[in-house]
Amino acid sequence: MDGRQLSELPDDSEQLRPYVVSLRRAALQAEELQAVRSFSDGFLIRFLRARDFDTAQSLKLLLNYLQWRRASPEISSCLSPSSVLGLLNTSYHAVLPQRDHTGSRVLIYRISQWNPKEWSAFQVFRVSLMTSEIISMETETQRRGLKAIFDLKGWNLSHAWHINPSLAKKISSVLTDSFPLKVRGIHLVNEPMFFRPVFAMIRPFLPDKIKQRQILPPEYGGGGPGIEVACQDWTHQLVQSENLLQQIAEHPTGDVSTVSDDSLISEEAENKEPSAVGCLD
Repeated sequence: MDGRQLSELPDDSEQLRPYVVSLRRAALQAEELQAVRSFSDGFLIRFLRARDFDTAQSLKLLLNYLQWRRASPEISSCLSPSSVLGLLNTSYHAVLPQRDHTGSRVLIYRISQWNPKEWSAFQVFRVSLMTSEIISMETETQRRGLKAIFDLKGWNLSHAWHINPSLAKKISSVLTDSFPLKVRGIHLVNEPMFFRPVFAMIRPFLPDKIKQRQILPPEYGGGGPGIEVACQDWTHQLVQSENLLQQIAEHPTGDVSTVSDDSLISEEAENKEPSAVGCLD
C-alpha cells in the first residue's frame, strides 16, 4: 500500500500504527528533541499524511515545524484571533466553505483590505498561521491539501515596505517545508507590476511544483457564497477557536493532545521562562 492509499485510511487504522510508532521513536531519539517526552498519534499523523507516510521525510517536516516555532516567537507565540479582530472584520481573509473539485481547501487573502498603517506584516502573517493550525487538524485537508488565492488588488508600496527578506523566508518556509499541510497551488490575482520585486524574494524558496501553479483558478469568483459572507463566516470560526489557538501557541510542541508538562522533561519545564514576545508588535 503506497502513501496515498495509506492517507485514505482513518486515523485509528491498525495499518497506520507501524508508521506512527516508527515516527514517534525517531522523533524521541532525535538530538533536537531530547527534552520531549511524548507526541500524540493524531499529531504525528498530520506530518505523515503531509509526506505520504515517508517516515524520514515526516520526521524532517516535524523537526522543521518545531524549529520554525522556536525561531519565530514574534509570530508563533501569539495565535489570538481577538488580537487581529479589526483586520479580520475588514473581510481580509476567508476559507471558502466548499472545497474545490480535487477536495482541496481554498484560502483567499484580499490585500486591499490590509491597511499597513494599522496592521503590521507580522499580524497579517499570524492570521495565515492561525488558519493553518485549524485546518491542519481536518483529516480531509491533511489528505487533499490547500490552494491559496492572493487577490493583490490595492497592493502598493506601503505594503511592500513591510515585507523584508527575513519575513519572506519565514512565509515561504510555512508554505513549503515547515508546516504539516500540502500546498497544492498559489494563485496570484490582480497582480500589479510593482508586486514582482516582493514575490521575487519569496519565489527562490518555493519548489517548482508550486511555482508552476500560479494561475487564476475557476473557483475564485464562481457560483459559491459571496466573499464578504465567506470572510465573516471564517472570522467567526477563528474567534470560536481562540482558546484552542492560544493553547497551541503556549504548548512546547503545539501538540495540545498531550499535557504541556508531560511533553517536556521536568527540569526543562521548570526552567522554561514564559515568552516575553506575546502579541507585541
